Amino acid sequence: MHKQDQLYVAGHRGMVGSAIVRALKSRGFENILTASSSELDLRDQLAVNRFFEEKKPDYVFMAAAKVGGIHANNTYRAEFLYDNIMIASNVIHACHLFGVKKLLFLGSSCIYPKYADQPLKEEYLLTGELEPTNEPYAIAKIAGIKLCEAYRDQYGSNFISAMPTNLYGIGDNYNLENSHVLPALIRKFHEAKENCSKEVEVWGSGTPKREFMYADDLADACLFLMENYDGKQFVNVGTGEDVTIKELAETVKHTVGFEGSIRWNTTMPDGTPRKLMDVSKLKELGWSYKVRLQEGVEMAYNDFLKNKEQYAT
Repeated sequence: MHKQDQLYVAGHRGMVGSAIVRALKSRGFENILTASSSELDLRDQLAVNRFFEEKKPDYVFMAAAKVGGIHANNTYRAEFLYDNIMIASNVIHACHLFGVKKLLFLGSSCIYPKYADQPLKEEYLLTGELEPTNEPYAIAKIAGIKLCEAYRDQYGSNFISAMPTNLYGIGDNYNLENSHVLPALIRKFHEAKENCSKEVEVWGSGTPKREFMYADDLADACLFLMENYDGKQFVNVGTGEDVTIKELAETVKHTVGFEGSIRWNTTMPDGTPRKLMDVSKLKELGWSYKVRLQEGVEMAYNDFLKNKEQYAT
């Protein structure tokens, strides 16, 4: 990428997209194209094509998606499948039609089978059944990966894909109806502290293990891959380290300063028993993460405190 190139970040208002914009600006890129969902509905193929025809982006970071935690994924199954398939299809096809030099499509670690061996290697894709609670989202992301591969095979398009692990950070979603586990814990413990509650309820048994990456680390990895990787095989992006949900809850509890107890609601689903990414491919390319979990949770909580009127809705 050159400083004069037009760079389109789809989903720039989201946690990942905004982190990519920050990373680009910190490196001196100024020609950054963005459009909010009210300005451009990525589910509308004609609107997407008009945008690409007018703006003529050279490089595209595909960070737009309908996202959420277990509850949202399992409740809004039709929207998660339809919206994400349409978003991916329209943007990838427009990149082909209008000669984008390179596209980076962002997927999710939920693409892997529920009971895949750990850590998750890229070649484990489509080797088993998906986790039922997030199957629609996973299928949409798999479709995006395969679309990128198909356009590469048929047309020689330089479309690459990256599969990030669980993410958190600045601008996260703290709505308890559709947030992921880490921001949900931050909000729950904060409100319990503010209300002088004696306990906080957390879903599940606490035994599943999860890997967490600070969103600005992912953004750094995205820029690295855009400039250093042109392969067909998608690349896992993560820390290569995981913790139990119980350990995560204790970390958030300590960071927030909540002094009560944790009550585990074992009637609620745990989801996949473990999701740890094998990031050896990315390390071999020369990239590794920087922000440790404790440091990242502290930065995320500070961001929540600064913006809690906006976030806690």
